[in-house]
Amino acid sequence: MRWTLKPKPSEEKIKHLAQALNVEDFVASLLIQRGIETFEDAKNFFRPSLDHLHDPYLMKDMDKAVARIEQAIQNEENILVFGDYDVDGTTAVSLVSSYLKSHYPNIATYIPDRYDEGYGISYKGIDYADDNGISLIIALDCGIKSIDHIAYAKAKNIDFIVCDHHRPGEILPDAVAVLDPKREDCSYPYDELCGCGVGFKLIQALGRNRNETIEDLVPYLDLVATAIAADIVPITGENRVLAYFGLKVINSEPRPGIKALTHQVKKKVLDITDVVFIISPRINAAGRIKHGNHAVELLTEFNFEQAQQFASEIEQYNADRKDLDKKITKEAFQQIIENKEEERFSTVVFQEDWHKGVIGIVASRLIETYYRPTLVFTKSGDKYAASARSVKGFDVYNALDACSEHLEQFGGHMYAAGMTLKAENYQLFKEAFEKCVRETIHPEMRTPEIEIDAEIDFSDITPKLIRILKQFEPFGPQNMTPVFMTRNIKDTGYAKTLGAEEEHLRLFVKQNNSDGIAAIGFGLGKKLNIAQNQNPFQLAYTIAENEWNGTISTQLMLKDIRTDGRD
Repeated sequence: MRWTLKPKPSEEKIKHLAQALNVEDFVASLLIQRGIETFEDAKNFFRPSLDHLHDPYLMKDMDKAVARIEQAIQNEENILVFGDYDVDGTTAVSLVSSYLKSHYPNIATYIPDRYDEGYGISYKGIDYADDNGISLIIALDCGIKSIDHIAYAKAKNIDFIVCDHHRPGEILPDAVAVLDPKREDCSYPYDELCGCGVGFKLIQALGRNRNETIEDLVPYLDLVATAIAADIVPITGENRVLAYFGLKVINSEPRPGIKALTHQVKKKVLDITDVVFIISPRINAAGRIKHGNHAVELLTEFNFEQAQQFASEIEQYNADRKDLDKKITKEAFQQIIENKEEERFSTVVFQEDWHKGVIGIVASRLIETYYRPTLVFTKSGDKYAASARSVKGFDVYNALDACSEHLEQFGGHMYAAGMTLKAENYQLFKEAFEKCVRETIHPEMRTPEIEIDAEIDFSDITPKLIRILKQFEPFGPQNMTPVFMTRNIKDTGYAKTLGAEEEHLRLFVKQNNSDGIAAIGFGLGKKLNIAQNQNPFQLAYTIAENEWNGTISTQLMLKDIRTDGRD
């Protein structure tokens, strides 16, 4: 692990903000690192308000989208709400379809089959619309590059409204409206919305025609918060507001489907991490193992007993997903070792019977051991399909673009992508990708980095600091949980390993004459000797609260531990 201390803002800025907010200098520094430099910035950050949401009509083509939907309702047309099979897509379909159904009955939903149809708008989906007399399709979390598909639909007199958040190509699809804040000609003030977020802006605009206020739409924000968490979009600006109020809904009045997924969780208040690790994987498991329709059924069901039945089925899909994930990861590791590829600059593995629904997860697992851009291929029809994952700072999308002569198609973004190729091109692509990574990756990118927000002493960890850090939530990209480092630490003699394979580390640590603080480091069991040799050491950690038998205590969540004297 490489520890990198974030640059410290100017002393003048720190002093000014610390005085304005009556906080310690290092807390002011944390805020400035997040772009918060004035009292007004801090007020908006610490007190998110629905008033901070932007006017949906600032988004290019929103007026056209609303007019076409209103026309369809007036003419009693059949409307199809179409979306991707992942969390962002299924929550977006659930949101827009349930909103429209509350005002108009002729609404159907469609999620493409991951294996039969693949990602995005499908010809099969358009044919389904044609067969069922549907004249308007609202596509969510996909469609921005579906030029041919939307032309095919237009030839069948089916209109499209595209609601997407991915980067457009040079040509936009010939749709009635293309809602995408990443359009170059779109001046919408915030371009980091997820697909479900764009869907929410659409119902926000539609709500105006029904004299609905933003408060009337708050019940839909449990879906938006779930999508924001799962899609790893920045939790800044409008996303922060949507996630903040969405978490309030999840913790107070969630829809029956989300309540059914979480009602056995012992925690009283769920945070964004719980959404990422409890709710999202289960919604995703439906599309990975069975079909994304099951997720939409769950999220749009308003009878709790029926929702519990759907949730128990999805729980089984998630258990199956975990088993497949472990099995395929093990086989991928064996393949890397057998091929003597441990020292390569990239990981590219293939086995034809690997389950397509979990290869993205497997790619992420492989990166935990071999920290480098990773592609996991399986057979899909007569082609090979892969999921790609990258390491911090390396743009895997650009690398795929550089090797695109060997690919049939690809899409995605800097850190995650998907692609297909012909079987005969696999080895050619594998070597081209390795060459591209070897020539373009910066040496530092090959070592995992821990970014340290601030160096502090244990005496700085006060109840006031913990209260302030709680107000930094919800955490996520561009507002990550602050990571601190502290030097001159000693264990009090209670250091031990935990877990079946002694893979985790448990410490009780002091600095100078401070009170002892419990610390846990998952996956750090191999570093037990650093804490046991009675020499001082350094910790990189986040600060958390641990609740046990009704007692709340401070606990350090260790990122890494190393001998003192290092920088």
